[in-house]
Amino acid sequence: MGLGFLLGRIAEAVVVVLVIAMIAGQLLGQPAVVGYVETGSMAPTLSPGDGFVAVPAALVGPIEEGDVVTFRAERLHGGGLTTHRVVDETDRGYVTRGDANPFTDQDGVEPPVKDDQIVAVAWQPGGEVLVLPGVSAAVTGIRSALEGTQSVLARFLGTGAVLGTQGIVYLLFAVTGAYYVASARWADGPGRDRTRERDGDVGPRTIAAVGTLAVVLVVTAAMVGPAGTQRIDVVSAEFESPSPDVIERGTTGTINYTVSNDAAVPAVVYFESDDGIDADPSTATVPARATQNVTLSVTAPPETGHYRYFLTERRYLAILPSSLIGALYRVHPWLPVAAVDAVAGGSVYLAFGAALGSGRARDRSREGRSWLRRLRSRVL
Repeated sequence: MGLGFLLGRIAEAVVVVLVIAMIAGQLLGQPAVVGYVETGSMAPTLSPGDGFVAVPAALVGPIEEGDVVTFRAERLHGGGLTTHRVVDETDRGYVTRGDANPFTDQDGVEPPVKDDQIVAVAWQPGGEVLVLPGVSAAVTGIRSALEGTQSVLARFLGTGAVLGTQGIVYLLFAVTGAYYVASARWADGPGRDRTRERDGDVGPRTIAAVGTLAVVLVVTAAMVGPAGTQRIDVVSAEFESPSPDVIERGTTGTINYTVSNDAAVPAVVYFESDDGIDADPSTATVPARATQNVTLSVTAPPETGHYRYFLTERRYLAILPSSLIGALYRVHPWLPVAAVDAVAGGSVYLAFGAALGSGRARDRSREGRSWLRRLRSRVL
């Protein structure tokens, strides 16, 4: 296999992974590997449509002044994800501003940004944001094409299973599988030079790796997508109230909180909360396609007024023992995600290898080899 061919395959795989990650990040509501801006508020650092490498907030250290962060705004532009620079830190949270704006977000309607609202930090090698021009147009165009294809397939098949985020995953997996099957058939065509064929062969390990990547993306989305930070609004009042979100000042009230699990396997959910709010239980195992109620104990401040608290869910598919998930979680919240992905991806890779390695379509040896030897040489 030539160096040029190998580099081309690596570049192709990188592009595919980045595109899938960008689309998945847009669908999940937070940047995944790469984020982008749609307005000019961060010019000249980031122009409309420019992208940047988005490092998940859980993987970076403390936020510092000068960091460019993506956070879930409460009121700015109607709420949603916003990418601005941290210009100051106060007791109430971070002060943010777009590089092109003459005033901070907090001079307007946006409250100070808390750590729980920050989902990603832009990578700044050498102190400057690494800019990826034109990312927005590429992601928007690809997503529009995928959604259009989904609509056509839904009408043709008479089912909504191919719509939405899950449908996009199905579509990407089907297209990728079709591509590699077609590549394998083309490589077996008559008159093809056998030397070049060996150099350009799409082997079982490549197909298994692509299939494994698709499964890992689905598993990760099932854990990251439904999780995240929820805002709990309460009013500290001078009197008792039957409304659960109105609590007499200086006292503790309770609020019912429902956790849903739409996955086909149970999920282990850990709750992280601000001071003044506690979840009981702090860890819940939610059965497959079920819900579970959690009681939130909220202590109202002694001063009357409207207050906001944040409750963060960390969700993991229970394909590992709960004790192991708990031990990994206590080291770092992202370790259980990596472990679950490794187990799921490894199992799928071995399954692909066992299925593809036993076929004779790609075996060109005149002497022939047993299926066990082919499995060992192609998968291991």
